[in-house]
Amino acid sequence: MAEFRVAAVFSNHMVLQRDKNINVFGQGQNGEKVTVKLGITLVTTIVREEKWLIVLPPMEAAKGYEMTVNCGAFEKKFINIAIGEVWLAGGQSNMELELQNSKDGPEILKSDKNPNVRFYYTQKNPIKDDSFYEAENNSSWSEFGEESAKCWSAVGYFFGKKLAAELNVTVGIIGCNWGGTSSSAWMSKEVLSKDEDLKTYLEEYDKAVEGIPIEQQIKEYDDYVIYQDVWAKKCDDLYKEEPDISWDEIQVRLGICKWPGPMNSKNPFRPAGLYECMLQRVMPYSLKGFIYYQGESDDHKPRIYYKLLTALISQWRNDWEDETLPFIMVQLPMHRYKQDEDFKNWPLIREAQMRTYQTIKNTGIAVILDKGEFNEIHPKDKEPVGERLCLQALYQVYHMIKEEKVFGPLYRDIRFFEHSLELLFDYAEGGFVINENKADSGIPLNQLGFEIAGADGRYVEAEAVINGSRIVISSKEIEQPKSARYLWTNHDEVRLFGTNGIPLAPFKTSRGEDLG
Repeated sequence: MAEFRVAAVFSNHMVLQRDKNINVFGQGQNGEKVTVKLGITLVTTIVREEKWLIVLPPMEAAKGYEMTVNCGAFEKKFINIAIGEVWLAGGQSNMELELQNSKDGPEILKSDKNPNVRFYYTQKNPIKDDSFYEAENNSSWSEFGEESAKCWSAVGYFFGKKLAAELNVTVGIIGCNWGGTSSSAWMSKEVLSKDEDLKTYLEEYDKAVEGIPIEQQIKEYDDYVIYQDVWAKKCDDLYKEEPDISWDEIQVRLGICKWPGPMNSKNPFRPAGLYECMLQRVMPYSLKGFIYYQGESDDHKPRIYYKLLTALISQWRNDWEDETLPFIMVQLPMHRYKQDEDFKNWPLIREAQMRTYQTIKNTGIAVILDKGEFNEIHPKDKEPVGERLCLQALYQVYHMIKEEKVFGPLYRDIRFFEHSLELLFDYAEGGFVINENKADSGIPLNQLGFEIAGADGRYVEAEAVINGSRIVISSKEIEQPKSARYLWTNHDEVRLFGTNGIPLAPFKTSRGEDLG
């Protein structure tokens, strides 16, 4: 029989969502009576199928509440509760990157005073073994402090800090992220299996574990972790000694890097694994919405990323039983490792992210093309990322600012002329800025990242002429241009911005099947 529990996401210092029904939940023995009291509100329910859920009525923003949960002889009291705004911060390593490791992170931890942000980190254990529930029970909400906030998501913190200041309420961030993960790790097997393309994630996993007993899978993964921890430490030391050493040379000296390890039942990157071991553990905690920074680990299947991302959004909204829950994503910035070719797969991920924003209701997109780094997949400057996510929330969700403050220029349409193409943009009424300098109209420019192609689909560098909010591009090599694209590359310099400092988002005027 199930031991009575309140879900671990409920603890002292928690933030509960204002102005919405408040879900309180856990597990217990069938037929037991559960009572929850929050302030002067008291609600009772009965445990069914070893689960219980109590829905408390909406409350206004406030601090200092206490909540008591009773079931038979069990009583648990939670103190220092805030009613405010709650967002779930999902994704992979760039959402996971800790505040202490971000740009100016140590100074921010010392200098920031009372940012009115609280944080809950969903415990990271990829398998429900003996230690799973013990670790989960030890997780809790924390208030900001130099020590307590070290491991918070930097992006989540900067998002919450700006939002709290703008709304003048406490903001709670639920961290639910893991570096290196595909979106398929954060979705159920049932949803993945419904689509032929998405099902490939499951098929690849099933093939990897076929005929291998669970005990052997776990041992193989544990052995990998021991090996990889030692290898990673040696690799870090080698980089400190020789910053420009090549990846191939590192593996010659240290042996092969075995990351991400054997794909099996303990690997956190397996499809549906973290959906079951992390996301489901905080469902259906009442939320305002989701912020999401992911896509890097799905660049090997960029053509199906639109399907994957939109299916994830649909599933999360269904799981929280709210089809309107806002979902604000980060569009991937510039990045390429120096040893890699420009595979032009990240442009396809960025295109899928923009298409998701343009086709799925109640979504937002933070364009951070200028915040990537060459040869570094984890840029440390996370404050602009969090702030641009917050701008999206302030416009899309809270309707507090105008859209012109939120977006840099976005491609809208194309006009065809005999030897040139005219590109039309939204959010470019004030014109364009080139490297912080106002772009003069009518002066031909190249090396901005525009390319042009004829009927054969072969792209060449284009010369651009900026005319107010429009850009005309052409090339002497293309007599009759048919399509255009902008910064269609994994990494390049970003030079073109809106007057608000947000870059022109990358685009291609036609969605072809080429990767060229």
